[in-house]
Amino acid sequence: MASVATLAPISLTDRAVVEVKNIIQEKNVPADYGLRIGVQGGGCSGMSYLLGFDKAKDADEIYDLDGLKLIMDKKHAMYVLGMEVDFQDGLNARGFVFNNPQAKSTCGCGSSFSA
Repeated sequence: MASVATLAPISLTDRAVVEVKNIIQEKNVPADYGLRIGVQGGGCSGMSYLLGFDKAKDADEIYDLDGLKLIMDKKHAMYVLGMEVDFQDGLNARGFVFNNPQAKSTCGCGSSFSA
């Protein structure tokens, strides 16, 4: 069974929290779902970020971030420790931005990295 942890290894900016809450409301995301953040193999630098809504699984940790249920596979924490997720809504870019101190290199699109 997924365990509830206290301190999340990542943070979301106020803009990111507002945007996630807007998406939950607009898309009618079920109450038992949380925001899954993690990594997966692939992308131009070797790993890419995972961001979406999902139910918690046995290998997950669950965190409360400003009233949001954040779900993360325990194995992913070492790749995203200290990461900040922001949301940009500007003329040049719109979307979630990952500021990851664990990334040794990133690609031009900003959604892929190597650790």
